Amino acid sequence: MKPLLLFFLLFTSICTYAVDYQVGPGQIYTNIGEVPWESMNPGDRVYIHYRNTPYYEKWVINVQATAAQPFSVIGVLGPNGERPIISGDGASTRTQLNYWNEERSIIKVGGSSVPADGIPSYIIIENLEIRSAHPNYSFIDDGGNTSTYSNNAASIHIEKADHLTIRNCVIHDSGNGIFSASQSNDLLLEKNYIYGNGIDGRFFEHNTYTESNGIIYQYNRFGPLRPGALGNNLKDRSAGLVVRYNWIAGGNRLLDLVDASNTDLNSHPDYRKTFVYGNILLEQDGGNNQVIHYGGDSGNVANYRKGKLYFYNNTLYSIRAGNTTLLRLSTHEEEADIRNNILYVTAAGSRLALLESSGRADIYHNLLKPGWVDSHSENFFGTINDDGTSVQTEAPGFQNPSANDFSLAAGSMAIDAGTDLHSEISAAYSLDWAYQPHQDQQPRTTMNLLDIGAYEFMSTSTATLSPLSSAGINLSPNPFRNTLQFSGDLPASGSAKVSITDLQGKQWFYGTLRPTLDLSSLPDGFFLLLIQSENNNFISRIIKQ
Repeated sequence: MKPLLLFFLLFTSICTYAVDYQVGPGQIYTNIGEVPWESMNPGDRVYIHYRNTPYYEKWVINVQATAAQPFSVIGVLGPNGERPIISGDGASTRTQLNYWNEERSIIKVGGSSVPADGIPSYIIIENLEIRSAHPNYSFIDDGGNTSTYSNNAASIHIEKADHLTIRNCVIHDSGNGIFSASQSNDLLLEKNYIYGNGIDGRFFEHNTYTESNGIIYQYNRFGPLRPGALGNNLKDRSAGLVVRYNWIAGGNRLLDLVDASNTDLNSHPDYRKTFVYGNILLEQDGGNNQVIHYGGDSGNVANYRKGKLYFYNNTLYSIRAGNTTLLRLSTHEEEADIRNNILYVTAAGSRLALLESSGRADIYHNLLKPGWVDSHSENFFGTINDDGTSVQTEAPGFQNPSANDFSLAAGSMAIDAGTDLHSEISAAYSLDWAYQPHQDQQPRTTMNLLDIGAYEFMSTSTATLSPLSSAGINLSPNPFRNTLQFSGDLPASGSAKVSITDLQGKQWFYGTLRPTLDLSSLPDGFFLLLIQSENNNFISRIIKQ
């Protein structure tokens, strides 16, 4: 055989080429089940196009992809931004697949015979609405048999995975919205809307129920569970848990952060540190009066978290008619560093307590309503160390809480009243962003001292700022190298000013808006661009690179 031919055959035998699979009206594949899920490769992408009716299909993902060539399942939005709907109600599985626990999922990640079992890695699932994995509904499995979903079925069931991202999805009408088991590592759940999950009359199913080695929740919107469901909104048993910049409303508890069932996780150093910051926490009537539970619930006290909850720059707004308790620490070996939070209850009197009955809390520079107490429990054995720096006021100074606008108004006592974060908090957990309703993010720019709560006040309040796109103004490119171009409905020449600040509040540019701005002197990084015109003010995030 000629050397050149031999090289070509060897080269082609070891190289694979990424394939895009297009599913939907007018595409090569009409249905999801026509896609060969059993033979996917790194870099492949499955595009599911929006159509007027749901896709009644379910499947498993088991691809060992790479950071350079992830495997992606991507919803292609409809003309008005509609996500493709994947419904479990009457869904069927591609017969060529063979995976276990079909009754527990619509989309399953890991745990199959066909495709061959392994650790799915570098998987991305985005832009889908996934619903109805619930015992009210049935499905047809890969053998053609009709079965009913189990109580603990999930829209997405992650049996095992390494580097999995779930982004910009709507997850509802299931037992558990998202479920991950302890063989999963490095999960990122961002910009999802998760609501309406759980089982009527049961405490065991939740909007999300996760146990992973490394998991970040960010920019998600969590709504109430299914009517009558008794589960929690976000329940987690992970090591390396970060819950930041989310909107969380409803549930028996908003956050239930308890012990891992896997001994590898509860012996991991990151199991002892949990970070919850920058969240909007809306406590509603009904359910447990404890907003957060931290420690354990298995009864095996030796495996409880026995570490520290770093709880900072959150905004809690409780409309409970009765008592509200911020935090239940399971034992005296759990502790919490509570700083720079707005902790506000609408009920009159001494309705806010910081702890349930045990544990240790150190509190610094929070804003609370007068009359708060250490505990509502008659058997309080915990410890609260109060350094006396917190602000007490009947009015926290929100822009418009009745309209769910919890940004700060001018004159709020939260402005410039915060303090530095705990010395153990690294730059990875700094306050760079804020939640933007809904399912989005906005830069958090500290102008003077750090403010208390989930939002930073601006001299032109964030409540009066509109996105740049709403003004009909376009900027490009973004990210940019040296210059920014502005087009569209620009204000009259010379009538608008541009201010550019970094995330720490330092101003790097101030001048008149022109079609082209030379910003070559800016360092690389994230910036906040503010356009101030005669009647309106507009904001945008820009990236110099």
